[in-house]
Amino acid sequence: MTDEQQFAAEDYQVFRTFLSQACGIVLGDNKQYLVANRIRRILEEHQITTLSALVSRINQHAVPGLREKVIDAMTTNETFWFRDSAPFDALRDVILPRLILEEKRSSLRIWSAACSSGQEPFSISMIFEEFKARHPGVFMRDPEIIGTDISASMLNNARKAEYDGLSVSRGLSDARRQMFFDELPQGRFRLKSGITKRVSFRPLNLQDTYGSLGRFDVIFCRNVLIYFAADFKADILRRMRNSLNPDSYLLLGASESLPATISNEYSMERLSVHTSVYRNQLPPGGKA
Repeated sequence: MTDEQQFAAEDYQVFRTFLSQACGIVLGDNKQYLVANRIRRILEEHQITTLSALVSRINQHAVPGLREKVIDAMTTNETFWFRDSAPFDALRDVILPRLILEEKRSSLRIWSAACSSGQEPFSISMIFEEFKARHPGVFMRDPEIIGTDISASMLNNARKAEYDGLSVSRGLSDARRQMFFDELPQGRFRLKSGITKRVSFRPLNLQDTYGSLGRFDVIFCRNVLIYFAADFKADILRRMRNSLNPDSYLLLGASESLPATISNEYSMERLSVHTSVYRNQLPPGGKA
């Protein structure tokens, strides 16, 4: 199997189309090297010689789990604790006080979309623990935090709530590590049950319907939209608006913003120099 056979232009286009239709990820014209790095082992394992043959095998359902395996390999699972930090500070210092202390919502539901191996939803749970410590006299019910991802292997890792020393070192302070983790043998760490009990994980392709998830008070959809085409981004954000309770919050990644086509459906609010959030302007599923 040569690179010329495997990555001929027509083969690469077939694979790009498959990936876009399967999970919304848009590959650029010059990403053949990325595909080579991520799926070469799958091609060798199944003795497939070209990308077109791989897509054909997937479409024929000839190999159980092959589709999921390819999508998993092509999904970017780069993540770490408290990524960009400012949105998590805003959650603790501004959003939770508004929702719990001012609006007195009886319960909160928070969605971490494309949560990878769980660092984001568990970081949210730690933030709630810190919020409770700052407001000891306030009665509040634990929020329900739901993490979703398309990758079954990442969700399995997240459910274990165990991480190696390198993972724990990425974005996590020593104080938080000592407070929220138990140290295990062989340099591994497990999150304490007080943090994991309020977090659950579900498989979800962002192309699918969100109706089964219910409504939320806060949605984190950070650092994932950059991989999608503009029309798909708008579709995701419009459906997320319909998944928000009235006057609730959407947080995007630092380099992400609302497409112009749906900017009138949210209002932007700057909470700090580094943090902007979006609140749903319209009633869910309705018009003003």
